[in-house]
Amino acid sequence: MTPPDGYRSEVPTTPGLPPQALLPGLGLPALLRQEAEDRPGCATLPLPELHLVAAARPNLPKLAALWHALAAHQASGRPAFCRPVLLHTGQHADHAMFGRHLAELNLPLPQIALGVAGGGGHAGTTARTLLACAETWARRRPGLVVVAGDVDATLAAALAARKLGIPVAHLEAGLRCGDRDMPEEINRRAVDAISDLLWAPDQATADRLLRQGHPARAVRAVGNAMIDTLLDRLPAARARPLPEGLLPRSYGVVTLHRPANVDDPAALAPILAALKRAAGQIPLVWPLHPRTAARLQATGLRVPPGIRLLPPLGYLDFLGLMARARLVATDSGGVQEEASLLDLPCLTLRPSTERPVTVESGSNRLIPPASLPESLTGAVEEILAGAWPPSRPIPLWDGRAGPRMVAHLAQFLSGAEAPAATQKKPRRQRSAA
Repeated sequence: MTPPDGYRSEVPTTPGLPPQALLPGLGLPALLRQEAEDRPGCATLPLPELHLVAAARPNLPKLAALWHALAAHQASGRPAFCRPVLLHTGQHADHAMFGRHLAELNLPLPQIALGVAGGGGHAGTTARTLLACAETWARRRPGLVVVAGDVDATLAAALAARKLGIPVAHLEAGLRCGDRDMPEEINRRAVDAISDLLWAPDQATADRLLRQGHPARAVRAVGNAMIDTLLDRLPAARARPLPEGLLPRSYGVVTLHRPANVDDPAALAPILAALKRAAGQIPLVWPLHPRTAARLQATGLRVPPGIRLLPPLGYLDFLGLMARARLVATDSGGVQEEASLLDLPCLTLRPSTERPVTVESGSNRLIPPASLPESLTGAVEEILAGAWPPSRPIPLWDGRAGPRMVAHLAQFLSGAEAPAATQKKPRRQRSAA
């Protein structure tokens, strides 16, 4: 197979992040290599590789929870059952959007880097990533591939693995928003359909997968992997200084990047107008996503006064910014989850969400674009008046998703029959995948 243009394999491609920026000894492969040296005969029994596929920045906190849980499993003296390998497809490759996150999450440089940049639309990114994954895994076959989330590279990697007969685990399985025009919704439904292990972030999501016909041995309500990482890194994030001039709980945070909100000027202009009114109620800070910055430049739309633009932030700086904010207005799924744990009022600028558990917890409220600006300014007024309800704890969002995933992996890779899921299997009924 001829590799696609720009393909590179097994060469780290994280510009701006020197290897010495990583703390020594944190990478599990190094621990496993040391074990092989210390135990006679160990090298003759190679462990199956577990490839953790990272494409975009939001994948990293999820994969970090699994990576560090595997390291803890190994460090506890229990038998190792796999050798994890971080694989970077290339969608986010710059220091701000990817490299800095690796260091701040105590992750090593990727051992395999495909160098497949974004661009060319959804089909182009998916096709190039699928080809690069297939070529890599034809030469270096893992025992299992873990894909996270719902970006195009997640679908591409899952397809490539299953076409080669390699099992796939979907981290963050079962999410649905019901909007089939949303690219991420298509991706997550397709990945769930072909995955061998499905790790759901909550019980209701796991129950949905069971109703759709997935076998109980494949489905686990493991909890939220992003929350594992948030709880681990929150003290370090709170220690980061805020941008100059900001005081805790004196500002709101804005994030926007979804194509439905930023690609069409007819959709983006009303959002900017609503944010202008909200900025008259409380100062807003906006770490600007590169996609949104490009759309603003292309359309000539201006960011309203009262909104302070920031460059893309690293994981710790952004988490520290959110943890001390008064509110957040966003279209990000991950921010909805983080806000719930932080008990931060979250105004989701979308008509639907694939994370309804955050709405049920009380922290999150949908602000459909069609209802702007009144719905946004009304919600901000409620927050500033102290009338916003406190967030209720979400079961299984307890920082233990990583160990639960490790336990399921160990059962699967050892060939042991996993016990039936602890939840009672709902009666199967016809439903969309």
